[in-house]
Amino acid sequence: RFGVLPVKAFAAVVAILLAAPVSAATISISCGAVGQELELCREGAEAWAEESGHEVRIVSTPNSTTDRLALYPQMLAAGAGDIDVYQIDVVWPGILAPHLIDLAPFSDGAEAAHLPAVVANNTVDGELKAMPWFTDAGLLFYRRDLLEKHGEQVPETWEELAATAARVVEAERAEGDDALRGFVFQGKAYEGLTTNALEWIASHGGGTIVDDAGAITIDNPAAAEALAEAASWVGTIAPEGVLAYTEEEARGVFQSGRAVFMRNWPYAWALAQAGESPVRARVGVAALPKGGPEGTHVGTLGGYQLAVSRYSESPEIAADLVMHLTGEEEQKRRAIAGAFNPTIAALYEDADVLAAVPFLASLRETVTNAVARPSGVTGEDYNKVSAAFWGTVHEVLAGQAEPEPALARLARDLARIRRDGW
Repeated sequence: RFGVLPVKAFAAVVAILLAAPVSAATISISCGAVGQELELCREGAEAWAEESGHEVRIVSTPNSTTDRLALYPQMLAAGAGDIDVYQIDVVWPGILAPHLIDLAPFSDGAEAAHLPAVVANNTVDGELKAMPWFTDAGLLFYRRDLLEKHGEQVPETWEELAATAARVVEAERAEGDDALRGFVFQGKAYEGLTTNALEWIASHGGGTIVDDAGAITIDNPAAAEALAEAASWVGTIAPEGVLAYTEEEARGVFQSGRAVFMRNWPYAWALAQAGESPVRARVGVAALPKGGPEGTHVGTLGGYQLAVSRYSESPEIAADLVMHLTGEEEQKRRAIAGAFNPTIAALYEDADVLAAVPFLASLRETVTNAVARPSGVTGEDYNKVSAAFWGTVHEVLAGQAEPEPALARLARDLARIRRDGW
């Protein structure tokens, strides 16, 4: 009755249907804004938008990981679809997992090219809750020119760092530089202090706050020794203002030429080497010092992942944006432009990447074998654990508490938190 459509006509109809534009979606993504993060995120997302035909909207979020972790669960628990793609910290997959989709069905196996430890970190109950975007470990930045000028070596231990910093500052002040400080780090009471203090403690053999079996290990002599040593820096080699420093405050002091040493993440390298930087071509990077001759070089594992909200109205398209941003080409661009450490193993041998970030090859072991915060074992209680830890450490650094009784009190507080979970 309806007749038969000729083959050529049928083929023409199919071609028209295939060529018909798919209605564009607008995908919103939260990007961090530390250093070049926001700029590079915007560039990558806009490139995807141009290629895919969809639109992208960048959502501004707080710089502080603590503030972001306070905001995200509230939005997700309310089922808000305002953000499709979340940039999440390495310790958040277990906390946010119920609100994130499984990305494995959209990855086409791409996760196999990424560092296995980071993929495992992002896998919760067998589901890939986030794709690795860049990885981090705490590093020591130093003024190579000042060490060479005063005949000093890159310190191997924290004790050597303090002594070297004091000597260089004293010598420079004798020449009229009254603004120079010895060491800057992240001393504010927030997640950044947890990463710093974990490095001090683990480098002394004091453990990782809570071990892999869930036992609370923080109340020990090595941990107390590490915190006592760190407290001795405040007001001596480190300015008292360090107790309010996050990554960017520390970088601002160091990059302006007012500090000999700085603890920070790898992103600070590209900014220190930028054309307008006062310390351009005068900075070196090394593993963080050991906690004594018998200690170890320890950097806390950091980095960010990209995840798709379960409440996104366009999860498949949002996942496509995630795969673009975490792919090899984009990770290479970000490594060269911003010194963001790739999570794709092959890029650690890429000549272009190594030319832009020369320390990456020598510090690959530090970056890829960094010590993890106890987020896996503590799960949804991690934020409470970290807040109790950084609060205690801040009191010690500020001279408001002695290490031994403070850590004993912290252990009791953690035991109370554990009573409710983990």
